[in-house]
Amino acid sequence: MSIFRTDVVGSLLRPEYLKEARTKYEAGELSDAAFKQIEDRAVNDAIALQERAGIDVITDGEMRRYAFYGHLIDAVEGYDKYGGWAIPFRDEKGEELVLQRPVVVSKLQRKRHMCAEEFTYVRAIAKAPAKVTLVSAQQAAAYYDAEKSKGAYATVDAYLSDLVDILRGEIEELVRLGCSYIQIDSPQYTALLDPDLREGYRKRGNDPDRLLDLSIEMDNAIVGDHPGITFGLHLCRGNNQSKFYAQGDYGPITKVFQKTKFDRFLLEFDDARSGGFEPLAEVPEDRVVVLGLISSKKPELESKDELKRRIAEASQFIANDRLALSPQCGFASTLEGNLVTPADQEAKLRLVVETAREVWG
Repeated sequence: MSIFRTDVVGSLLRPEYLKEARTKYEAGELSDAAFKQIEDRAVNDAIALQERAGIDVITDGEMRRYAFYGHLIDAVEGYDKYGGWAIPFRDEKGEELVLQRPVVVSKLQRKRHMCAEEFTYVRAIAKAPAKVTLVSAQQAAAYYDAEKSKGAYATVDAYLSDLVDILRGEIEELVRLGCSYIQIDSPQYTALLDPDLREGYRKRGNDPDRLLDLSIEMDNAIVGDHPGITFGLHLCRGNNQSKFYAQGDYGPITKVFQKTKFDRFLLEFDDARSGGFEPLAEVPEDRVVVLGLISSKKPELESKDELKRRIAEASQFIANDRLALSPQCGFASTLEGNLVTPADQEAKLRLVVETAREVWG
């Protein structure tokens, strides 16, 4: 299995023309056909950007989603889009932004495959290998509310059982379509590092430590057994309009490295709240770690020398040939996007590639 030395996490900034089109489409002012043409144009632009920068493996920029988990909400019946537990995101200045999340209110039913359209389109257009990003069961576990969801599912376990079946089916379909790199996005794991968020889970009737074991079990069930397919796990601490929701190093959840079936871990290390590289010593020897050293949240361009220094620092805990480089998260986990410009985004993707070439050749 080749090691891709450069990677993107998933989402890219949505162009203004796409945001405007989505608003019109949702208001019924744009036909399906007209909207699809605009979506296709945005995906073409996203592919061209990544190929210009020289990224080894690319995505469609999540242009067809309103948020990184939008493919689940749009393709599967059973969710109230904005009726769930609101989660506060904050920045270093302490400014807050509240994101309304979905909540499950009726039995889940697949209306269509979540990522089939995304993948087949990229596969047809891109010259570089393509990957697909898929929401994790554990992320979607947060869309269960003991009160609001009980009419559909008496317990969170009953809900998760249906969810795991849907996600397994999604992976089988992607493999059948020829996708050889599937990334599972699970920022919820890092909620299990942060004391405040752990408390939030307890209040809603979820034991965070049991949730960690259950999440690992679910992820392994979803990944299943697909020889020759690369499975990545992206673990960040929240990303919404340049704000985050969790902090703490990866130490408390290193069990995820040891007990899951993932081949690649895409980890966030762009600032002090991410902690040190010590937990990387716990990553099994046959896995790759993609260091998210370049911030997708801030416009300032990182220094190449500093990036090389940090890669060398990480190499004290994990062999250098098992490392790769990427931005720490997507540039637009939600439609609004982070507080960076398209030019900042392109400069950062180029920096990923230039640094990786100088480090790994």
